[in-house]
Amino acid sequence: MTGDLWGAGVARTYDEDTAALSTPEVLGPVVDVLADLAGTGRALEFAIGTGRVGLALAARGVPVAGIELSPHMLAELRAKTAAGAPGVDVVLGDMATTRVDGEFSLVYLVFNTITNLLEQDEQVECFVNAARHLAPGGAFCVETFVPELRRLPPGEDARPFDVTPEHLGFDTYDLLACRLTSHHVRFAADGSASRFLSHHRYAWPAEYDLMARIAGLRPESRWGGWDRSAFTAQSRSHVSVWRKEP
Repeated sequence: MTGDLWGAGVARTYDEDTAALSTPEVLGPVVDVLADLAGTGRALEFAIGTGRVGLALAARGVPVAGIELSPHMLAELRAKTAAGAPGVDVVLGDMATTRVDGEFSLVYLVFNTITNLLEQDEQVECFVNAARHLAPGGAFCVETFVPELRRLPPGEDARPFDVTPEHLGFDTYDLLACRLTSHHVRFAADGSASRFLSHHRYAWPAEYDLMARIAGLRPESRWGGWDRSAFTAQSRSHVSVWRKEP
């Protein structure tokens, strides 16, 4: 994975493009769960981005640190803290290998970011790096999607997920490599269009459990969302928690 994907243009409009995820109704349950998992300890966010979740968690009183690969996303985050947002200690680097000083009661990854690591070995290293940062008894929490392969008709490898006058979104799948490319075309009022692609390696929940076991973490919880609803065969995403042995 490289930071080139999240360049200056994407970073500049990222908060606007994800505004629906920052409403109190959506962000509140995320912060509730993470604050409960952090307890009285520190939290570390892998791929903290522009700080959508990390700053909200810090505002709740949880000491937050972060790792971010894109210098452009990091610049947007630091502009917010310079303007008076709660401070977070952020390191520029790869979440699979970069080390932050100290121990944490919580390490977390949100919004499908684990899938930005495009090789299985990289995803395993991410779990290992999380365990490396956790204090005994600490939790690793990941939010990511469930592959929607059942929605693909036989012989097809593309599926639209958003078709509006302002945005066309569709995913294409490489079933052999467990890869997904998310295509976004946005249409401006003047008729111009911009295109953005993001690449992902998807995995099933059972594979993430195996990665956690390799890292020395045991499964604790799996929900169908941040509201802690039951995870079922129909769930389109999951929030999973693994715990480091005390």
